[in-house]
This record gives sequence, structure tokens and C-alpha cells, in this order.
Amino acid sequence: MDKFFSIVRGFGLKRGPQRWLGGICGGIAAKLRVDVAYVRVAFLLFCLLPGPALVVYILGWLILPDQKNKIPLESFISQRSR
Repeated sequence: MDKFFSIVRGFGLKRGPQRWLGGICGGIAAKLRVDVAYVRVAFLLFCLLPGPALVVYILGWLILPDQKNKIPLESFISQRSR
């Protein structure tokens, strides 16, 4: 499992510091170097289309590292295995 989290960290994508709902759109905007409003609008349009938008967002929230490079899913798994 550690290899998986190392790969995720290797993407260089982190949740953003300006957080509305988990900071996923902020992190994507920072990586793409665009205004976060554009990413939020694109995500809202994506949500209007049939598809798994909410699932993708929740997965991003669980596996993308925050600004301190901590991954929520990794923390949860390590606490459960103690």
C-alpha cells in the first residue's frame, strides 16, 4: 500500500489551501496554473453530465495529499492497522 501512496505523491498534485470542499478544485487549479474559478465551473459542468462526478471528487479527497503532504486514506489505514 505504501507504494500506491508514493505514486500518488509523485503526481505533484495536492489539495489547495483555499478550501471549499476538501480543496480538490484548488489543488487542480494550482497544478494547472489557472484560476480556481475556472476549475470549479468546469467541475460544475461535469456534474451536470451523466457520470460519476461525485465519486471522482470523493476519491480525490481521499487520496490527494494535503498541503502538509498527508493523505487522509493513508492516515486512516495506518490508524486501523495499529
